[in-house]
Amino acid sequence: MPVRYSPTGATAKEIAAGVERAVTDGALGPGAEVMPIRALAGELGVNPNTVAAAYRLLRERGVVETAGRRGTRVRSRPALTPVDRRPLEVPAGVRDLSDGRPAQRLLPRLTESLRHGAAIAAGRGYDDEDIDADLAAGARAILAADGIPPEHLAVTSSTLDSVERVLQAHLRAGDRVAVEDPAWANLTDLLAALGLVAEPIPIDDDGMLAEPLDRALARGIRAVIVTSRAQVPTGAAVSPERARALRRVLWKHRDVLLVEDDHAAGIAGAALAALAGATHTWAYVRSVSKAWGPDLRLAVLAGDATTIGRVRAHQRLGPGWVSHAVQEAVAYLWQDPRARAAVDMAARTYADRRTSLITALAERGVAAHGRSGVNVWVPVRDETTAVTSLLGQGWAVAPGARFRLVSRPGLRITIATLRPAEVIPLAEAVARAAASRSARGI
Repeated sequence: MPVRYSPTGATAKEIAAGVERAVTDGALGPGAEVMPIRALAGELGVNPNTVAAAYRLLRERGVVETAGRRGTRVRSRPALTPVDRRPLEVPAGVRDLSDGRPAQRLLPRLTESLRHGAAIAAGRGYDDEDIDADLAAGARAILAADGIPPEHLAVTSSTLDSVERVLQAHLRAGDRVAVEDPAWANLTDLLAALGLVAEPIPIDDDGMLAEPLDRALARGIRAVIVTSRAQVPTGAAVSPERARALRRVLWKHRDVLLVEDDHAAGIAGAALAALAGATHTWAYVRSVSKAWGPDLRLAVLAGDATTIGRVRAHQRLGPGWVSHAVQEAVAYLWQDPRARAAVDMAARTYADRRTSLITALAERGVAAHGRSGVNVWVPVRDETTAVTSLLGQGWAVAPGARFRLVSRPGLRITIATLRPAEVIPLAEAVARAAASRSARGI
C-alpha cells in the first residue's frame, strides 16, 4: 500500500517538489510506493497528466523508479540527502565484512608526500595550469606503459567525478547507458540522478559479455561503462581475450561513448586489458584513493581530444582545478619506493585473502567469484535468508540487492581485513547459510 503523506502542489514542479520533501524528511522512505497517478490527481484536484509529468521529473532526478505492477516507488538509494543518514548498523560482536573498502593499515604513509606537496604548491596561484607538470609527466608514463593513449589528460576529484563529467559532456536525460550487472551501486545512482537509463549487461569473471553488449548497442545504447578490474561487487576483471571480443563489438559501433573505470589500479591484483581507443569517443579514469589513501581525492582522466577538452572547459567554470598540493603529493608517491612497495604488498595481501576464501568455499561446495580487488561474490538463491543466517553466526555481509539490476541474487563479502584465522570459520558459516540453496554463476 502507498505510504500516506500530505501531498501538495498544483503544477508538476510543485508536486515533484512535495514528493522530494517527503523523501528528504523521511515521510517516504526507500522502497515506499507513491500514490497512483489518478488517486493523487483526485486528491489534489489536478489533471492526471500533471501528476504523470511530476512523476516523470522525479524519475529523471533519480528519486523514484517505475516497478511495473508494483507501481512507482522511491528508489532504494534516492538521489537526495535525507535529514537522517545513519550508516548501516552492524550489531555488537558481529564481524563487519560488508563495507567494500580497502584495509586502512595496508595504505602507504602519506606524511612525507603531503608535506612535499604542500611545500611545492605554496607558491601556486589562480593563473597556474590546472594540471601539475610533475603529475602529468608521471601519469603519462604510467598510462603509456599500460597501453592507454596519454596525449589528452584531465585531473578530477574521484572516479565518479570523472564519470559524471564525461557523461554530461556527451549525453542528455533519457539516454541509455550499458552497465555491468551486478553493478556498483554509486554508479547506478549517479545515472539515475543524471536522468540516464541503465541498461544491464551480464558479466562473468572476465568482465562484460560481448554478445549481450552487441545486442544492446544495436538497440541504440549511447554509452558503455566498463570496469577494467576489481569490479564492484563481483571482483571481475576484463581478460585479454574478453578485451579483444569487446573491441570487435565496439568497433562496429564506433560512435558510442566508451568509459573505462579503473578505480583499483595498484591493488586490483590483475593486469589491465584496456579498451581505450576502441571507439571515436572514449575516456579512461584511474583513481588513486583506493590504493594510496582515501583522502587523496584525485583521479587521472585520459580520453579523446573532444571529451577531455569539454571536461576541462566545464571544470574551469566550477572548482577550476584539483588541489595542486594533492597533485604534487600523488606525483611524489608514484616515485617513492617505500610507498610503491606498500601498494604492492597490499595487492598481494588482498590476492591471498581472496584466493583463500574462494578455495575454502569451493571445498565446502559453495561457488564464489573474485578475480581481483577486495570483494568476493557468492551467488545464493535467497539473499535475505543467507544474510540473516550469517548475522546470526556473527558475520555481516552486503546483500546483492544493493547492486543487482536484473541479475541473480548473491552476497558481497569484503576480504580486505579478513584474517587468516577467520577464513575457515567464515567459509563454514557461508556454507551453512547457503546450505542446499547455493547457486552458480554471477
